[in-house]
Amino acid sequence: MGKALGITRTDHTAAALRALAGKCRDGAQVRRLLALAMVLDGHPRSIAASSNGMDRQTLRDWVHRYNDEGVEGLRTRLPPGREAFLTESQMAELYELVIKGPDPAINHVVRWRCCDLLGEVKRRFSVEVHESSIGKWLHKLGLTRLQPRPVHPKKDPEAEAAFKKTSPAW
Repeated sequence: MGKALGITRTDHTAAALRALAGKCRDGAQVRRLLALAMVLDGHPRSIAASSNGMDRQTLRDWVHRYNDEGVEGLRTRLPPGREAFLTESQMAELYELVIKGPDPAINHVVRWRCCDLLGEVKRRFSVEVHESSIGKWLHKLGLTRLQPRPVHPKKDPEAEAAFKKTSPAW
């Protein structure tokens, strides 16, 4: 068995690492800090690792990371995830499209619904997504899926007022 890897970084003492662990919100980082504090206190690596829910080899990897990057290196790193379907400029264009509203002559609708926007996104940006993704994008843009009651484009307000005056129900 080889010699144990030493902690070469002397920025923090064991007590300081415990204090940082008390202020940290990342549970995995807390475990790593506490394991390193135990090592600095002189506990055997196997006991420090097992009492913090990790293997001795895993603790060794975290010691390497701590020696290279310090406390920031012990944070949980999230994977980058999938690339966004629409760029920022395309999202801005979608926002303007929704705010402007549909043209009944071209789009054959009087108000945008998610299923209508789905077709527009496919036509304009060549992107196929689920209808729920459109709703999430609207939410991200600060828009709501609630719609005002649609108004027929050929509505005649004068005929409506005349009907109200002559109708027995009014």
